[in-house]
Order: sequence, then C-alpha cells, then structure tokens
Amino acid sequence: MLDELRQDAHAIFRAALEAADPAKAVRRAARLDGTHLTIAGHAYDLSAFGHVIVLGAGKGTPAMASALEDLLGDRIAHGLIVTKYGHELPLRRIETLVAGHPVPDEKGVQAAQKVQALARDAGPNDLVIVLLSGGGSALLPAPAQKISLEEKQATTRALLRCGATIGELNTVRKHLSRLKGGQLGKIAAPAKVLTLIISDVIGDPLDVIASGPTVPDTSTFAQCLEIVGRYKLDRELPQAIVDHLRRGAAGELDETPKPGDPAFDAVTNVIIGNNALALEAAAAKAADLGYTVHALGSDVEGETREVAAQQARLAREVFERGQPVSPPACLLSGGETTVTITGSGKGGRNQEFVLAAAIELDGAEAIVVLSGGTDGTDGPTDAAGTIADVATLARAREALLDAPRFLDNNDAYTFFAALDDLLITGPTGTNVMDVHLFLAGKPATA
Repeated sequence: MLDELRQDAHAIFRAALEAADPAKAVRRAARLDGTHLTIAGHAYDLSAFGHVIVLGAGKGTPAMASALEDLLGDRIAHGLIVTKYGHELPLRRIETLVAGHPVPDEKGVQAAQKVQALARDAGPNDLVIVLLSGGGSALLPAPAQKISLEEKQATTRALLRCGATIGELNTVRKHLSRLKGGQLGKIAAPAKVLTLIISDVIGDPLDVIASGPTVPDTSTFAQCLEIVGRYKLDRELPQAIVDHLRRGAAGELDETPKPGDPAFDAVTNVIIGNNALALEAAAAKAADLGYTVHALGSDVEGETREVAAQQARLAREVFERGQPVSPPACLLSGGETTVTITGSGKGGRNQEFVLAAAIELDGAEAIVVLSGGTDGTDGPTDAAGTIADVATLARAREALLDAPRFLDNNDAYTFFAALDDLLITGPTGTNVMDVHLFLAGKPATA
C-alpha cells in the first residue's frame, strides 16, 4: 500500500506543477487578435504604441517570456529579463541575464542597472510589459545610495536566518533599493506599463510579490525599523543599513512612491498564476485517483515544524478515526512556512516539514507525506522537497539515523539523502510557493 500511496503523492505533486507552469499562465491570460492584445480583460491596441518593451525578473520569467514571444513575435522591440542561475531558457528577442538568489550578487546589480536604463528610456508612446515571479526581489538588487551590495547581502542573510516573513523581508528590501516598492513603475512613466505576475506570496498582495516594483508602496521606513527591532537585528545588521533606515524614518530620505502618485495612472498589475490554481489541479488529480480531498487552504504559514506536526496529527485522525473525512483521503495545503534556524545542518522548509511530520506519524500504518517547493529548489539545496511514510523512520533507525537530532540541527537534507527519499525535479520554471500533502489509505482491517 505504501508504494501505491507514494506513487500517487508524486502524481498529485506533478499535477500541481503542471498547473503552475508560467507559460501556460500567460497563454491562459493573453489573446492577440490582429494588433489587439487582450490580457486578463485589459485591452491594448499595439498599433498605437511606438515600441513594445519587455522587462522582468524571477524564476518563472523565462517561461513567461517564451510564451510572450510566441504570442507577439517581432512586435517586441527589445527586452531583458533576469532569472536565477540554471533557470534560463532559449529566447529569440528578449535577452536573459542570470544572477544570485535568494542572496543577491554582483550579476544581479549589473542586471538591475540594465533594467533601470531600459525603463528610463521608455517613451510616452511605448508599452512596457513587466514579467514578475518569485525570486524577482533578490534578482533585481539596486542598492540605494551609500548602500553596498555586501551590506544588502548581509541584511538579506540576517532576515532569512531570523525567520522573518517574506512580507517583512520585502518591506526592508524596498527601502534599500532604487527599483523596488513602485520605483521601477515610476521610472518607466509616462510609458504605459502592464505587469504580469506569478504570485509566490500568501494572499497575492501586489506590493509584496517581488517587492512590488510597479506597485505603489504602503510600507514605510518606520516599519523597517520595527522589523529590525522585532528580531533584535540592530547590532547584527551593517551600521550603514541601520543608519539608512533611521534617516528615512526621520524624513531625511525620500519614501517609496505611495498610492495616489500620478506615476501609476498608466500602470496595470495583473495576477495570472498563484498557489490556489496549483492546489486546485492537485485536488482534481487526487480525486481522479480515488481520494476524498480535504483542503486546508493556500495560505498556510507559521513555524514549519509546528505546522507539519499539526497537519500530521490531523492525518492520523483521518486514518484512525475517519475524521474529518474518511480514508482514502488527501489532506492538501499550500503556502510558505518559516524555519527558524538554530542548527548548522542543510535543508529547506519542505524537507523540514516532512521530517517533523514523519516524527509525528511514527507508527502510523498507511500515511504518506510529501512537501515540495514548486520552483524545484528547497532552501540552498538541489531538492524540491521530500517524501516519507512509516517505513522511513524504521529505515532511519536501521541506518542509525536519529530523526529528532537531525531535525534539531536543521539537517533534513542529510537525513533524507541518506535514505534516498529526496524529491529531485530540477528547476521547474515556476514558483507559486509550496505544496504539502498527506495521503491516508484505508486501514488494513477495512
């Protein structure tokens, strides 16, 4: 039974990945009739524009750009996108640059400068199509004046290490940048700007995804200082960063552009893909395979191991008592949990999720848990996530692997690599956060 449950779990995850494909998202949203382009209900007569310029950043933008090239062809005058190393695709009219993620690097700085220059050169009769997906914030590092790349890198690492949410991380990023927090949109004005977005953030807040480069920003320097204080980073962050945020909060630096700024009168932002769409496809696949689906939502957040343990206990209730649904059942959720790093091991939030769940499920007869990042990379590893069942801990004990010790050391990658249970997909070309699923089969006596 476990082998069948594992195979089904992989099939359900693959269905989620297919639905999240950025190229398919563009094709679903866009239609071209002669010179009339319609995207998500917004109409543009391309004959009215001098140039169509494509800009973008994120792990999903190569696939988005490829679909846009197929649609518009030589109507694209020129373009430039930035993606993570290893995520590029061959394009015909749009240049691709690669850079570091999640910690920005010098390649990203150079790419951001080129994106900024192209946006600044756009004229009032031009259409700028911006493609954004997960990772866009790190891939467009344009440090604010008197801030160095190294100082931004140190700040990003500190915020990732302390367990800050993506919203908190991006609030700070916006105020250390020349492009984020609506600043790219303002630079491109008075050109007309259309931004197509694959969301990797819970609730799809436009001003948080990729740090909202074309969206008016509601966050402030004062909020940045609150975040720094909340995680007690005052002494850990570079002094230049703290001084910059304090000067901004004191009104000595310009804030990011806010709602009501006329620069955004010609800017349209459209969500064309998100975690909810991936979960819908996963649920449909699970139902086709004969499972009753119990959806837990696409907005799951919180400390990874706590969320995993809670969902694992629910899976036990399903298997042992038939509550809240009867097995065979699939518990399905998505979102982005947080790992507070206290150890020195290797892993990511999906691998930690499965390890914590496996410990909670130890002894369960027929439950499988799989968690994977839709981008194909979980933390600083080559795995999208991993899978486990009751036999996992039994095999671990035979190999003298102490699961709680590996969890305490944030070393789930090493644990699951030794058991050959890592989920290796390679770069998927998309990023709509994570997919978590538990499959509970029927008890042997049923």
